[in-house]
Amino acid sequence: MMIPVFALNRLSSGRDGFIVVAVLWILAALAALASICGLYVMNSMAAVSASSDAIIADPLVSAGVELAAYRLLSAQANTRPTAGEFTTRVGAARLVIAFQTEAARIDLNKASKELLGGLFVGLGVSPLDAGGYADRIIAWRTNINAQSGGVVAVDTDPEDSLYSSAGLSYLPRHAPFVHVSELWLVYGIPRSLIEHILPYVTVYSGQAQVDVRDAAPQVVAALRGMSPGALQSTPAARSPSSFGGGVSPDATGQGAAAPATPSINKVFRVGVLVEFNNGRRSAAEAVILLPNDGVAPYRVLSWHNTLDGTADQPMDFGRR
Repeated sequence: MMIPVFALNRLSSGRDGFIVVAVLWILAALAALASICGLYVMNSMAAVSASSDAIIADPLVSAGVELAAYRLLSAQANTRPTAGEFTTRVGAARLVIAFQTEAARIDLNKASKELLGGLFVGLGVSPLDAGGYADRIIAWRTNINAQSGGVVAVDTDPEDSLYSSAGLSYLPRHAPFVHVSELWLVYGIPRSLIEHILPYVTVYSGQAQVDVRDAAPQVVAALRGMSPGALQSTPAARSPSSFGGGVSPDATGQGAAAPATPSINKVFRVGVLVEFNNGRRSAAEAVILLPNDGVAPYRVLSWHNTLDGTADQPMDFGRR
């Protein structure tokens, strides 16, 4: 049986149409695949770039800390600057480096109840509550066995009983703070208040008083008889002779705390900001000790660094 010519033409046209549609589908799939591959490659390149920045940032930050230590060590100990800031360029990055004596902060392990309470009052806490918070900090750091001259049972120590009755799974350390973050464990201090005081406290200065030359206004306001306004109106108040938390009564007209004997600054907080040419940024903060034994130029006591694109300046140490 013979197939008509017009039928053959129709079958051929149908096959051609099917082939065209199939080819179009294949081309569309290839285009989508190419688009996905391109997106994957771009994301991979961005990830590699970010990872590369993170790898490069670490030695740059270390270099910034070492530069700050070198500047501090190059000066005579008795004329060593208590604070400063400088910039330098290393390869494809700009480094902004700031340093400040740790004595400009209130030491949680050495400060008196009056000084701790003054800091809380300066942050808006009532004097009664401020005294209670200061008591909790002092109780946390106090060795009750050494204080009593013997072993004290948990159930007979009022502070331990306070933590136990609050249902907490831990007791006060009864030893010096090892890090300011331990404040989060101290019973009774509001968490929002702890966030506010962290920029003004330390565990590294080892001094009972503060160096008012570079201290934040909130720290200065914690001194007895002193306020940020009085300090700003008295330029001589931040002279080296006022080191140790004392501004003389003649300078302020008030009964400020007596100054302590000037001390050589050995512990510094160093902030490093790394700015890459591509706009990425990395920031780090370290606390370093300048020892006298000559074994090492400096020792790192604390280190915190971030690479998340949010850092916009070196640490201002609470001065703003």
